[in-house]
Amino acid sequence: MSDGHSYLPPSVSPVHGTTLRDHVLAGMRAAPGATGEFTSLLSHVSLGIRIIASRVRSAGLAGLLGYTGETNVQGEEVQKLDAYANEVLVNVLERSGHCGIIGSEELEGAKTAGHPGKYIVLFDPLDGSSNIDLNVSIGTIFAVLRRQDPTSPPSVNEALRPGRDVIAAGYALYGPSTVLVLSTGHGVHVFTMDPNIGEFFLSQSNVRCPDKGSLYSVNEGNHARWTDGVKKWNAWIKAEAPEEARPYSHRYVGSLVADAHRTLLKGGIFAYPADKKSPKGKLRLLYEANPMAFIFEQAGGAAIDGSRSILDIVPGALHDRTPLILGSKYDVATFQQFATGQRTT
Repeated sequence: MSDGHSYLPPSVSPVHGTTLRDHVLAGMRAAPGATGEFTSLLSHVSLGIRIIASRVRSAGLAGLLGYTGETNVQGEEVQKLDAYANEVLVNVLERSGHCGIIGSEELEGAKTAGHPGKYIVLFDPLDGSSNIDLNVSIGTIFAVLRRQDPTSPPSVNEALRPGRDVIAAGYALYGPSTVLVLSTGHGVHVFTMDPNIGEFFLSQSNVRCPDKGSLYSVNEGNHARWTDGVKKWNAWIKAEAPEEARPYSHRYVGSLVADAHRTLLKGGIFAYPADKKSPKGKLRLLYEANPMAFIFEQAGGAAIDGSRSILDIVPGALHDRTPLILGSKYDVATFQQFATGQRTT
């Protein structure tokens, strides 16, 4: 302005600290026998996420909104952006040279590489498909396992292992900023992408999920299909009881990554229980539930299917589904008591 004053805040040059690659490398240096392959693998996952983030921001201009006209193995209509994200991650991981097996929610069967890669990567390329056309936060979820015998020809059955075998998991959230939440088994860390540089920088270290929260996230449109135990829990969490800090506030986005991210940082509970329509649950064990359960347990939270830890479930098939309840330890334990009949009020 001509008078030398500005109504805009002063420009502040960002001070960048630890990059995602530096963070992973630091952990690997402390690991005996580290070869750098794991760091390289996560760098390739990060590359895929950055490419997807770029397309998400311009999807409406790039003709990537709407459906392809096809259905996936789940019997669901495939969004154009779903298909794009899946293709990006598959291509990036295949070219990394580190994956013996690649499994995706969008693929009928897992892909096995023509080389004995050390790792298995399982992912949901774009979680929250119903929100793609609405400019609501969506994301990518992934888990990494180490092959038990990387010298042998890859077999799809190697992916059918419980979540306790996961060595790293994370999710990207494409929202007002693009964040990557990652755990390699040593706590949970959040990285934020600087779009000007195209790099992820550490923005929150050692995230801890509060032991108890004041928010609950559930699709109450399914109420009529719930078991009596879940209905009683739902009534309890909404009941007036100031001495117990109830009722909880209801928040529900409909994108697992968005609802889980809020729950991780703020505490409380996210619940997608079994019901009459989906008695085996709705969410995919390998591509959604296991990665989220791994992250929440690493952050001091909990994740169950209603009665047992998600990470203890042995999958029978690539596309097994499961109920998923995750969040603060107190809140998940309370849900479990209602769901199993140990508590009625």
